[in-house]
Amino acid sequence: MSFGSGHPLAYPSSVTIGALAICLAWAPFGDLDQVAALATVALGIIGYSSYRIAVALGFLAFWPSGSARTVGVSRIRQQHRLLSRSWLEISGTGRPRWLPVYFDPALMTMTESRGDLSDRTIYVAGHRLYPCGRVRTTEPPGRLIDNPSRPAPDAPTRTTTASHLRRRLLLDAQSTVAAPFAALLWIYVDGGSFTTFLAATCVAAATALWLSAIRGSDPS
Repeated sequence: MSFGSGHPLAYPSSVTIGALAICLAWAPFGDLDQVAALATVALGIIGYSSYRIAVALGFLAFWPSGSARTVGVSRIRQQHRLLSRSWLEISGTGRPRWLPVYFDPALMTMTESRGDLSDRTIYVAGHRLYPCGRVRTTEPPGRLIDNPSRPAPDAPTRTTTASHLRRRLLLDAQSTVAAPFAALLWIYVDGGSFTTFLAATCVAAATALWLSAIRGSDPS
């Protein structure tokens, strides 16, 4: 399944493909144990990505089953350690709930709106948003920043800047700082040469970058 460059799932899908390509590229240089480890990482990436995308596309429910309803929706941005994500704060369901969504440029100019919610899809002002996890009944941890009540005058410029692929990769690359340490741990456990260390570092960095992307990182 492919998505256009402006689709909210295009970035996480591309990063997933890149991480799998890195695992495949290093496979010819490894011994049996190392190839098995690469295969395990690749299978984990494929399995978790498939689950996340299935939820986003509506193949799996993210909300308790029931009839569609109209709800109040506002967007908040979460900053927690190195994590930055977009959430929808949903009202009109008895008590507030929070739903993580993949970054969409429309989120940056979204004010408090009415949305159409079912157990598998959500539309806000006729625009479909894609969940990247299940709904929460408790407030997400970390610093939560509400969208302003009206779009800022420079919102179009900020939206264009936030959507650049290079910016998104640089922001998500913060999580790769632990990759060399993970590689050293692999060398300590399994042994190997400098080539092994280099390969393990690349795979660990690609996996960390992929995890940030598939969880729905927010570059805004």
